Amino acid sequence: MKWLVFSDSHGRWEYMKQAVELEKPDRVLHLGDVTRDAQRLLKECPGLLLEQVRGNCDGFIDEYPDEKELFFGTKRVWMLHGHTYRVKLGIGMAVAEARSRGADAVLFGHTHESLCFLEGSLWVMNPGAIGGPAAQRTYGVMEERNGELYCRIAVLPKD
Repeated sequence: MKWLVFSDSHGRWEYMKQAVELEKPDRVLHLGDVTRDAQRLLKECPGLLLEQVRGNCDGFIDEYPDEKELFFGTKRVWMLHGHTYRVKLGIGMAVAEARSRGADAVLFGHTHESLCFLEGSLWVMNPGAIGGPAAQRTYGVMEERNGELYCRIAVLPKD
């Protein structure tokens, strides 16, 4: 099983489409900024499974929550944009909340800076900004290997 994690597309849905064509995921997660990009991706890739939350640039779109919990097999995944947990000031609040929820992974964006690491038994991932400059168009990949969750950051190849 493979999931792609995008954040901060900021109008550049075509980069998400490129990554989907390259990676061929089972599901896509969009962590906000800009939710309409994820909807455009769905139109371009019929049948794609998509989950999304809204970010600070999405306003108050009622159809998308600020955060969502999902299961990647048996692993609990908590996704959010990150602004409500002030991740630009540090990730401590988001990590503490993820632990209190019993999450196996916390996924957030907002900072446009990618990171991915395992802290104890908790995966912490910020996929960066898929809508960023060419050298910084990053996204996250979640994969199952032998029943275990593995996460990594990928860089979209330059045009």
